[in-house]
Parts: sequence; C-alpha cells; structure tokens
Amino acid sequence: MKKPAFLISIDTEGDNLWGSPEVISTENAKYLQRFQDICEKYGFKPTYLTNYEMAVSPEYISFAKGVIERNQGEVGMHLHAWNSPPIYPLTPDDNRHKPYLIEYPENVILEKVTFMTELLENTFGIKMLSHRAGRWAFNAYYAKLLHQLGYLVDCSVTPYVDWSGVKGNPQGNGGTDYSQFPDGAYFMDLDNIAKPGSSTLLQVPMSTRLKYGAFHNGFKLIYDRLRGKKRPPSTRWLRPSGNNVTDMKLVAQQCLDEGKDYVEFMLHSSEFMPGGSPTFKDQAAIEQLYQDLDELFEWLSQRCIGMTMAEFYQYKLMG
Repeated sequence: MKKPAFLISIDTEGDNLWGSPEVISTENAKYLQRFQDICEKYGFKPTYLTNYEMAVSPEYISFAKGVIERNQGEVGMHLHAWNSPPIYPLTPDDNRHKPYLIEYPENVILEKVTFMTELLENTFGIKMLSHRAGRWAFNAYYAKLLHQLGYLVDCSVTPYVDWSGVKGNPQGNGGTDYSQFPDGAYFMDLDNIAKPGSSTLLQVPMSTRLKYGAFHNGFKLIYDRLRGKKRPPSTRWLRPSGNNVTDMKLVAQQCLDEGKDYVEFMLHSSEFMPGGSPTFKDQAAIEQLYQDLDELFEWLSQRCIGMTMAEFYQYKLMG
C-alpha cells in the first residue's frame, strides 16, 4: 500500500486581513523562508495559494520563484474578490464586508478568475493547476470556470462546516454550506459539486473532523434549535491555532485510520509573522507555532510523504 500524502496549503495573502486594513501590506513575505526551511527539513512541499497583493509583491515573487526552481513547492491561485482586479464595487464598503466571489455577477467572476490566472502564469512562467477560493466560498459556476481554464485541483471544501451564517455581502446568502460534502478527495460533478463525477477537476477537501460523536452533536443541535440558534457541529482542523498540536495529530490520525490517502494542513502566510494575524500576536507566539510545527511535521514524516497539490493529482491518477 502506498504511503498517504501530506499536503500543505498556505493561503498566501496580505498582512492581518482580519483587521480590514485600508492599505494592504505584504511584509509577511519576509517570513516565509523560515517556514519553507522547516518543510524541506522533513521533505514536505507546500502549495502557496497566492492572491493579488502577493502576486505583485517583489519579495514574494523572488521567494516563490526560488521554491519553484528548486522543485520544493508549488504556486497556485487564491482570490479575494473585493480587492482583486477588475474592481467592481458590490457593497457600500467592500473592504469591510469582504464579499464572496460567488456573490458577483457571473461575467465579473469570469473576469476576476481569468485576470488572476493570467497574472500568476505570466509572473511565474508556469501553468496554474491548483486553487482555493477566498473565504472558502465555492459553487458549480466557479468549478466549471476552473475546469475550463485548465486547473486540476481545488481545495476549497471544508467538510462538516456550514459557512452560510457568515456574511459577505450583507444582503447576500452567506458562504457555502459544506456540511453534506465528502471528507476525502474526489473528482467533481461540475453540476453538483457535492458529489463525485466524471470531470478532471479533483476536489481535495481540508482535513476537518467532528469533535464529538453523533449522539452529542444531535443533542447539541436540538438544544440550539430550542434556543433559536443555528450552529454547525464543532470541528477540529489540521490547522495551528496556538498550542493545539495534540488536536492536529488527532485529526491526522483519524484521517489515516479511515484509510484516507492524504491529510491536508493549512495556514495563512501572514500567520508566520508576529502581529500578522489575531492568533500569533508576538514573537513568543511564533516560536510556539514553530515548536508545534516541528513536533507535528516530525510525527507526520513517519506516516506520510510530502507532495504539492499538483503532485497529489498525479498520485491519484496512478491509483
């Protein structure tokens, strides 16, 4: 039996976007080499899913070109609709509301996805093969666009998580509900992206697992309804949040015990920089992050083999 893959997906974007800065800086590009070094220490290859401000950052471009030239990672596409050209105001304050790409007219979605794809391909001299939607918002039209443009992998699905209660456009319907989506990789039905189909677009959902069993979740659902609240079941992610290495190992072990052929880790590029995110606010928090990463990566290196998203696609084709 082949070893399962360890996939590292980094949403590569501007500094502390949670704070809705009026001017987006990209200082976090200076902090990516340390993360790249720890990945290479264990033979892992990150996929840097890159958005607009990073795609025009000279420091990031230099870093990413080096990764590509040494075949130690991949650059893919990530799109934040509110500041990715062509600019098309959708709300009274797009910077504050951060509308989802799927809330825009289809012709605007097409223009934005095409622009970002061409920008990245021209900048790095490679075909874009992998993608993650900004704010995890995805639908069938978006999937069909990626397929038409030659993408092979999307990793926007977050199993068990319902984003419909999280608004982009205040007048919109919220994000995508992934509560009934598969929790393993599948080639997508482009008319119903929650189901496997015959397309060549591979969906690689995030490694998320329910915190509690069916009985506990059922009781909690009834309790929330009685209180007039709608909340999705609690989940664990293979994603650092500060001193959660035990939980990350638990998620990975659950996936492996289920016979999954990959586990997928994610973080934002700005989370490697002190003060670049609400989670890792200072140097002490960053040092703890790297201690956790070292422990997690050493543990995973004994169980998995590192691959980029595009490499995992070929791995799936080989069966």
